[in-house]
Amino acid sequence: MSVKNDLNLCTPHDQKRSLPTIIQGGMGVAVSSWQLARAVSQTGQLGVVAGTALDTVVARRLQDGDVGGHIRRALEQFPVVPMAHRVLRRYFRPTGRVKGKPYLLVPKLGLHPSADALELSIVANFAEVWLAKENHDGLIGINYLEKIQMATPSAVYGAMLADVDYVVMGAGIPAEIPHLLNQLANHQLCSLKLHVDGATTGYSIGLDPQVLTGGGLAPLRPPMFLAIISAHMLAAYLARNEATRPDGFIIEGPRSGGHNAPPRGDLVLDEDGQPIYGPRDNADIDKVAKIGLPFWLAGGYSTPEQLKTAHSSGAVGVQVGTLFALSAESGFSEVVRQNLLTELAASRLVVRTDPLASPTGFPFKVASLSGTLSVTKENDARPRLCDLGYLRVPYEREPGIVGYRCPGEPIRHYLRKGGVIDETVGRKCLCNGLMTNVGLGQTRNDGYQELPLVTLGVDSNGTSNMITLHPDGWTAAEVVSYLLS
Repeated sequence: MSVKNDLNLCTPHDQKRSLPTIIQGGMGVAVSSWQLARAVSQTGQLGVVAGTALDTVVARRLQDGDVGGHIRRALEQFPVVPMAHRVLRRYFRPTGRVKGKPYLLVPKLGLHPSADALELSIVANFAEVWLAKENHDGLIGINYLEKIQMATPSAVYGAMLADVDYVVMGAGIPAEIPHLLNQLANHQLCSLKLHVDGATTGYSIGLDPQVLTGGGLAPLRPPMFLAIISAHMLAAYLARNEATRPDGFIIEGPRSGGHNAPPRGDLVLDEDGQPIYGPRDNADIDKVAKIGLPFWLAGGYSTPEQLKTAHSSGAVGVQVGTLFALSAESGFSEVVRQNLLTELAASRLVVRTDPLASPTGFPFKVASLSGTLSVTKENDARPRLCDLGYLRVPYEREPGIVGYRCPGEPIRHYLRKGGVIDETVGRKCLCNGLMTNVGLGQTRNDGYQELPLVTLGVDSNGTSNMITLHPDGWTAAEVVSYLLS
């Protein structure tokens, strides 16, 4: 197997990395693009690419002709040449897709992924990080969801091959990630425990880098690891043991976009059907500070004054999502971004915390926007199917045999797999909706075109200020300048 040896991917394990004041949120799918992360990094702050579903994102960009040649440029630097070539042969279309023709689907996540699936995951994550880091020495991170366990080992390995500086992870308890990063840095056989509904035995998802690459690669630099948490108890749990201890925490409150932690205690909804959060749902910042690890605050920290408040609490800084999601370098399609800015400027945009939308069962922020799945009749008209499957949950069909189900799939299929009818009510297809947000929506054989599903945070102070300062739109660098002003 041919291996490139001209990459200097290995730097000292204990290399010091400066701590950023601002972390740009890792908003998926591909809203936190490599272009956005690169722009933020070049200001001296931490740019973060979204790691969710990068296999599909890169495969579809290749099928669209790889406009600008960026992915091919990145893959010229991939250390295992045959692997990169195989991915290009499978997905690259020099003239792009025929208009109206569906995208090829990539292999779904599973307990026993094929070599093709693993190679695409590794190559895609490498490409996104490599492009974000190209020709500058700023910090780049990548954000993953702990909930999507079956994608994690291969995705993280690909990012580490591109010398990613930070791995950021939330939506679960990422206790095994520090050990995983150290194993992957040495190209060791590794595995993660896999949660399987109804399991009567233990399951895990593994990766053998030596088998996939053919060996011969130098050790990699382990990235810093930041755990996204919503409770101080989780911070204390992770920090108590060296094997589970992250390098820092991002404390995310319920005002953040995307998935939110459910309220503690019984779920109570307001008159608009949104979960009611109370004091118990806010992490005790003082208790987190006493742990002694650096931390950042997230969820409604979108102004210079709020940054100052975060500093006064002992935080290194803040993580900011929405302001960057609306910037020129964001991965949102131009139509979606302009519609959001128009609605925000007119003070018409409503962002709801929907307790039912996400197949995960976690509350999910949904921006009410015409022409998207936030509109009930549009969501009801969508043919129900699950062809991407990132949020599928593994369940035990019988001891040692695992199946997969999603509350967003056809109801009869879900019930046949042991699902409960109540779990299907109000569900939206996040996978396809988020893919459409960034211009990579699927066209079905019957002509149906997938619609967007947009998520944003609910804090409007920062966006109102930026609209006043930059009525024609803004760049990522202008967001950083505003926050540090």
